[in-house]
Amino acid sequence: MVKKKDKKGMHSTNATVAENRRARFDYALEDKFEAGIELTGTEVKSLRLGQCSINESYVGPKGDEIYLYNANIAEYTQAGGHLQHTPTRPRRLLLKRREINKLLGSVTREGYTIMATRLYFNDKGLAKLEIALAKGKKQHDKRDSIKERDWNRDKQRVMKNKNA
Repeated sequence: MVKKKDKKGMHSTNATVAENRRARFDYALEDKFEAGIELTGTEVKSLRLGQCSINESYVGPKGDEIYLYNANIAEYTQAGGHLQHTPTRPRRLLLKRREINKLLGSVTREGYTIMATRLYFNDKGLAKLEIALAKGKKQHDKRDSIKERDWNRDKQRVMKNKNA
């Protein structure tokens, strides 16, 4: 899972903590952005243990900022009661002003949705959230995705048997 260590004892780079695989199926993902997250100390410790889910989360505006809502980061069990965080509190995303304006403009004018696709630690050990501008897929688009996935799986199986 997350706690892969190298020789120096540091955490491995780009260790994925949580992934929203359902977003790739339900939405056509277009532009991707890397956003920092404003977290408390117990939230970071809980993320390092891999106790997070972004499947039910969504990203939305609040004033002129962008927040991550409904992401569930479990409480850190070793912390005392008064140091705990609320597991599903809104968390502010740290983006450049130009990126925020582009996201807000796309959501309001063009009917896009902002999806959280992946939560990970970068090379410097900072928690980052990959977000994407997305448009909802129609039912026939989802069927096409299933057909393509099955075809790729069958193609890999045939190539594996051919080489063996």
